[in-house]
Amino acid sequence: MGSYLNPGGGMFKACLRSKIYVDKSGLIAKTNEVLGTEQRFVCVSRPRRFGKSMAANMLAAYYGRGEDSAELFSALRIHTDKSFREHLNQYDVIRINMQEFLSAAPDMDEMLKLLQKRILRELKMQYPDYIDSDYLVFAMQDVFAYTRHPFVILIDEWDCIFREFKQNMEAQKKYLDFLRVWLKDQEYVALAYMTGILPVKKYGSHSALNMFTEYSMINPREMAEFFGFTEEEVKELCSRYKRNFQEAQAWYDGYELVAIEEGRKKTYSMYSPKSVVDAMLSGIFDNYWNQTETYEALKIYIRMNYDGLKDAVIRMLAGDKVQINTGTFSNDMTTFQGKDDVLTLLVHLGYLSYHWPDKTVTIPNKEVSQEYINAISTMDWKEVIQSVESSRKLLEALWNLDGEAVAKGIDQAHREISVLQYNDENSLSCTINLAFYFAREYYTVIRELPTGKGFADICFIPRKLYADKPAAVIELKWDKDAHGAISQIKEKQYVDALKDYHGNLLLAGINYDKKIKQHTCVIERYHKQ
Repeated sequence: MGSYLNPGGGMFKACLRSKIYVDKSGLIAKTNEVLGTEQRFVCVSRPRRFGKSMAANMLAAYYGRGEDSAELFSALRIHTDKSFREHLNQYDVIRINMQEFLSAAPDMDEMLKLLQKRILRELKMQYPDYIDSDYLVFAMQDVFAYTRHPFVILIDEWDCIFREFKQNMEAQKKYLDFLRVWLKDQEYVALAYMTGILPVKKYGSHSALNMFTEYSMINPREMAEFFGFTEEEVKELCSRYKRNFQEAQAWYDGYELVAIEEGRKKTYSMYSPKSVVDAMLSGIFDNYWNQTETYEALKIYIRMNYDGLKDAVIRMLAGDKVQINTGTFSNDMTTFQGKDDVLTLLVHLGYLSYHWPDKTVTIPNKEVSQEYINAISTMDWKEVIQSVESSRKLLEALWNLDGEAVAKGIDQAHREISVLQYNDENSLSCTINLAFYFAREYYTVIRELPTGKGFADICFIPRKLYADKPAAVIELKWDKDAHGAISQIKEKQYVDALKDYHGNLLLAGINYDKKIKQHTCVIERYHKQ
């Protein structure tokens, strides 16, 4: 365990010296706005892979009185902000990682004793003339009374207790009560900034830490751009390291965070920093998720026996959005009322992306989708894995203009995946997207592509690395005619919507006949000038 009081800028210096550093110092301007106000309690919850510790290290370097850190920020965005000099090195900073204390203690009582003992030890070393109490709250009150310098308290992995002591409600409550007494209504707190994965735990009708303003993957508010790498930042990295942006987008994009800025809605496409960094340095776009997480964690939750959960997961694997209610989630990893609570937890863990405007969730990208496949492959969802494995052959049949083989493959997927019951064209679309799962290896798959004269049901647009693959426009019909679907593509000029694509492409019409419960498929080549 290192220094907790005014730890200085050492850790942040290491971040700046790393091979890839993205300037997120605008976060400091946001926290400067709430210093000393009723909004000075900030809890930021986001997935482990989204670089929570770096933010705490940066804030510690900026606010801490231990050293002059102006030079560290001289090339960063915050240096030009009007609040930069006002708050630089003006506070006593307490910087702690709760996981360290949890790992060093056998139970909650011992952990809290150890935490207070270590912080008190450093306070007494720094202010030996002011402290005569062995109670942390009184000690900090005494220091503040003499110095008039309030504290900035930075707590990393604040929620590790709820992940380690999932079933121990008494330990969780002791911990929350300690934080409440230590932080709430205390004049010595200029800023309390907590980072973790879960939002603040709810107990009954209220929270023990209801003074905190929460920023999460569900509602990031004005902190949205600091949750991960934005699309512009990833484009700049791809340019610097000469990597293919389309591949970075397919593998690591998909987290949609919404903020209201100057009265207008702004949507950020957010990327997982850990995976982007790994891909930039190695030059290989792959699944780096399993370096910090295991699919076993995902498996625990998606196999829970809640009505509609399996159906929802399969639909999302097929590219569907699923409506959820996040309001019943208790902000822990054990108290679930139904599938919506499970799906909400998966949002906080990074396994799903939440779309605030329509209150839906999706699987964000190829990397996370692969984790679902890894988890499902070890479960009893054999029909899903069989459909995914068959999708490679189905894609080859499409390329070979083998309409009969495509129709049979979709028939098989429909029979095997019983949760995808047909009742409309959307259900048909869901089945076909899952049946063509392997297409994501080469294509950007778009459902309901606007064309100016309607919507093309499904489009396969090859990414630049796979320009040798033909694009495809697929039109679906429900109890009509596959040839009519091809005619509609031509008459409404759907191919014109593929503005940047030229060359050979495939037109496919797929119809489902309700009476005989079979699909038919017609495929034609088409050349786009």
